[in-house]
Amino acid sequence: MERLIEFAIQHYYLVGAWVLTLLLLLATEKRKSGKSVTPAEATRMINKESGVVLDIRTRKEWDTGHITSAHHIPLADLDRRLNELDKYKSKPVVVVCNLGQAAGTATKKLKAAGFEQVVRLSGGMTEWKNQNMPIVK
Repeated sequence: MERLIEFAIQHYYLVGAWVLTLLLLLATEKRKSGKSVTPAEATRMINKESGVVLDIRTRKEWDTGHITSAHHIPLADLDRRLNELDKYKSKPVVVVCNLGQAAGTATKKLKAAGFEQVVRLSGGMTEWKNQNMPIVK
């Protein structure tokens, strides 16, 4: 540990470049995965803007509870079943996964397919349940 600190002090420019590169990589990945919304914002989009919820979790996770009137298409099947969502291309789409991480992949695919407004639920179903939002089993 002592040698690591010594290296960082002697080569501060290398450490700075590494930190900058890491921050830029994280910012780029976050931007690619799309905007995230809180459960409250998602509820507003669903109620006020006729938003659609797309749940990409597995069948087993879906059966533990899901958002009312959500469409269930597991992430593994999304490419094959994308045409089922064509009628929602002009509406806001809220993508939901378990923790909010896998939704980024789905939002990229939906944007590439021409969906106008795609967001992911920050924290996924875990956050939705933590905030005592309604679910259907």
